This record gives sequence, C-alpha cells and structure tokens, in this order.
Amino acid sequence: MEQTARILVVDDDPHLLRLLSIRLQTAGFEPVTAESAEAALAKLPAVRPSLIITDLRMDGMNGMALFETVRSRYPLLPVIILTAHGSIPEAVEATKRGVFGFLTKPFDSQILLEQVRSALAVSGGVAIDEAEQNDDWRAHILTRSPLMEDVLSRARMVAASEASVFIHGESGTGKELLAQAIHKASPRADQPFVAVNCGAIPEALLESELFGHKKGAFTGATKDHDGLFLSADGGTLFLDEIGDMPLSLQVKLLRVLQERMVRPVGSTRAIPVDVRIISATHRDLTEEMMAGRFREDLYYRLNVVTLELPPLSARREDIPLLANHFLCQMAEKYDKPLSGFASEAMERLVSAPWPGNVRQLYNLVEQVAILSTTPVVPEALVQKALRDDSTDLPPFADARRDFERDYLVKLLQITEGNVSKAARLAKRNRTEFYKLLNRHDINPAVFKQMQS
Repeated sequence: MEQTARILVVDDDPHLLRLLSIRLQTAGFEPVTAESAEAALAKLPAVRPSLIITDLRMDGMNGMALFETVRSRYPLLPVIILTAHGSIPEAVEATKRGVFGFLTKPFDSQILLEQVRSALAVSGGVAIDEAEQNDDWRAHILTRSPLMEDVLSRARMVAASEASVFIHGESGTGKELLAQAIHKASPRADQPFVAVNCGAIPEALLESELFGHKKGAFTGATKDHDGLFLSADGGTLFLDEIGDMPLSLQVKLLRVLQERMVRPVGSTRAIPVDVRIISATHRDLTEEMMAGRFREDLYYRLNVVTLELPPLSARREDIPLLANHFLCQMAEKYDKPLSGFASEAMERLVSAPWPGNVRQLYNLVEQVAILSTTPVVPEALVQKALRDDSTDLPPFADARRDFERDYLVKLLQITEGNVSKAARLAKRNRTEFYKLLNRHDINPAVFKQMQS
C-alpha cells in the first residue's frame, strides 16, 4: 500500500515543497505538489490522493481552512498539518477538529514518515474516489459527534429497506438533510426525492399539492396537475412538519399509504403510486395524538423507524467544523479572503446556546462573514452577532398558530362569544370558523360567560 500511496503536499514555499517531495519519494510514496490551498482543492478530483500534508500559514486560504473544506467533501481523507508557528494550543485545537497529525517545523523526517504511515494505516490508504463512493450518501452532513454518528449509522441501515422513517428534531437540526441522505443511500437513489413542508402550504391548497387535481376541479384549476405523490413516483417523498397537517388531509394521506393509490382532486380514477415516505416534525406527536390533532393510525403507519436528531447544543464538538465550513462557503460566495475565526471567537460560538440549531449557526456565520474586515473573524464581531441574535424569532408555523389563536380570541371578546358575528367579521363561514375554534381548543361559550 505504501509503495503506491499518492500524497498531496501543499505549501507556498517552493523549496520546502521540493524537500518534502524528495523525502516522500525516497520513502516509496508518490508526491503531488500544490503551492496554495486553492490550487490543492482544484487538483483534488484529478489527483485523488490518499493523504494530504499541508502548511498551516499560507497566503489566501490557510491549512486549517483547507482541512475543513477537505473534510466536508472527503470525510475519510486524512490531513497532516505542518507549521513553523506551532504551539500546544494550536495542536490541541487542530486534533480536536479531526486533523490527523500536527508537526512543527523544522520537523524530523523520520517522525513525519511515521505519521504518514500511521495516517495511511488508519484510513486504509483509501483514495478520495473510493471515499466519495463509500460516504457520498452523507456528504452534506458534517459531524464528528458520536450522537450524530449513531443516528447516521441507523439511517444507513434503514435506508436499504422500504420502511417508512419518522425523523424528530428541533427546528434547524437538519431533518431534510437527513431525509436526503437516507434517499441517497437507498435503492431509490436514482429516482426523484421530493420534499414538501406541510406547515407552509395553506390547507386549501395542500390536498391539490399532494395528490394533484384535474382541470376545472376548482376555481383556478386551469390545467391538470400531477401533485407531489406522482412527482415522487419510484422515489422518496419527504413530508416535513407532518404535525401541522390538518386532520381532514390526514385521513386522505392514510388512505393513499394503505392503498398505494392516489386520486387527484376532481378525478374519478385512482392512479397507482410507488413512493417511500419519510416524515418529520419538531412537534411531540404523542401529545398531538392525545389532544386529538393527529391520527393514531397515521402515526403508526409513518413511524415504523424513528430517528431522533440531537440539537446543536448536544453536539458542540461539531460547531468548529460547521462554522469553518460555512465560513469557507461565505468566502467563496462573497469573494472575501476569510480564513477562520479567532480562538476567542470560536470559544464564544462553541459555548452559545443555539436554540435555532445549525440553521441559526449558518445565518450567524453569514452575517459575520459579510461584516468582517479581516481574514480572521474577531471575537467582538461574533459577540455582537450573538447578542443581536438573542431575540429569537419563533418558527413561522408557531408564529402563525399563535397569531391565529390570538385573533380568534379577540374576535370572540368583541362579539361576546357570538360565533355568527365573529365569522362575519373574519369573512369566514360558520362551519370554517368552528373548525378554526376546534383547532385551537377555543370554546365560544366561555366568552359569553365572561360578559354575564
């Protein structure tokens, strides 16, 4: 293995590049060189190395930023970092983030070669094309957390089956990313993956979006529409925020899952459909069932296998990995020479509460990337962004539900519990208005009593 292992060496010092190449070649390896991190990233797909050795301090992207980018794309590819500015804290931080080795210049050739052999032994000498093949299904999920690795291990196993999967996790934890990963690891990977947020589509339109409609089925239906079930035929349908689906549609969804047939709105003919269902919600569906807002039979149909995504606060070891990955993305997006976070800035990120999880971290990194005037993001900028972000906004579905309930309560207060008057003020018919009251467990009689 050692005799043919290809090693990509990255340094902006041509003399050191040449010296490293000679030593690696003499030891029986195949060195390939790059004079910058950017050049190394460009060469990676063609070179397909089994190991990267990179300098830490370079013009442009530094060695740690290169490592984070490499790890996000090729999680199994080991990286050894060399630096003339080494220190114990830097080495500890680097190894915490997953760097295989950290050596200070001038380095002992024998120690370097021992590290090279150890890295190749641990990785099995697997080149990145093989690593991509093995881990491509989860390439967009960056983690070194044992909790996440356990979830991914279970996801990999269940992906091979046809079982329905239910993903539970707080908003922003990456439920759709996990659903996509399961799809990519499944026999349906070459077929469509279709996602729909059940809480973001108005109730009147959701049935048509899911099951399709025929031309003329209702006002505005000017042509036939297949719907998402038929769009996902042969593949996977991801029903996000399934806990927000109205009860009337839950009945129809259950029928489709039982019969494997879908009937578009306005059609008299049912169409066979073959989809694998993955559903997700941040709600506690056990509580929703007890409150009568979610059907028990649908719950057990969807919940064959449950995967629980941990919040970001439970996987803090992933915060440096994610933050640096997002910063690399922002450097490219905004064409800015961003190379990393100051150590104090990273400490603040790691210790922050993150109620909005990975989505909140992504948004905050984008904010500081836009505002940073230096390659290394300073602590003050991160501190200010965290302070500004502390006024957490609730998820849209929660905000809409709270507004709707407050609105209904105010109407009933104004009309002293008279449902007919309240419905007229809301410009809704009585039947629809009663449905809204039932959804929020509001009893109009209480408002009549309040006035007596």
